Amino acid sequence: MYYSNKIRPQLESERLILNYFKPVDAVEAYASITPSLTRFMAWDVPESEQGFAAIWQNWLENMTDHKEYIYVIRHIETQEFIGLCGLHRLHDEIPEVGIWIRETAHGHHYGHEAVRCIVEYAFNTLDIKGLSYQVAEENWASRKIAERLHGKITSYLDKPKYRAVIYEILAENFISE
Repeated sequence: MYYSNKIRPQLESERLILNYFKPVDAVEAYASITPSLTRFMAWDVPESEQGFAAIWQNWLENMTDHKEYIYVIRHIETQEFIGLCGLHRLHDEIPEVGIWIRETAHGHHYGHEAVRCIVEYAFNTLDIKGLSYQVAEENWASRKIAERLHGKITSYLDKPKYRAVIYEILAENFISE
């Protein structure tokens, strides 16, 4: 799959603006990554800003190669950093959607709004027919995001830090709000 002619470096929802990740976003992103935030993630807090730089530089390469798109989530009015959302493994038959919201922004349903926005883009613009959404079994807030988007559990996976639930969100079941 090759998406370059359909790339949208900016997406918007009612309260959020999602822009492609840029090096200037790294400081805010790194400052928002905490051990309690990553307890339900496959990765841990990078040991340093330099360690995080290696990660985001890989994102930029993958974005150039259309392997994944990483978006910075900001509040549309204040431009406050809220988190990151991405489409990963874009060359796979079923790409993956992922998200994390900084802890001080939890409880405002930003995760659902951002994932809905990026899923809508994947289905309506990139012509993706289905997305995988992997979440820790005990991460009920994130599981609700998948379920509100009519995601269905397809499998479970034991990971080093937690047991993951794999949801599949299909374009044919997706209802745009």
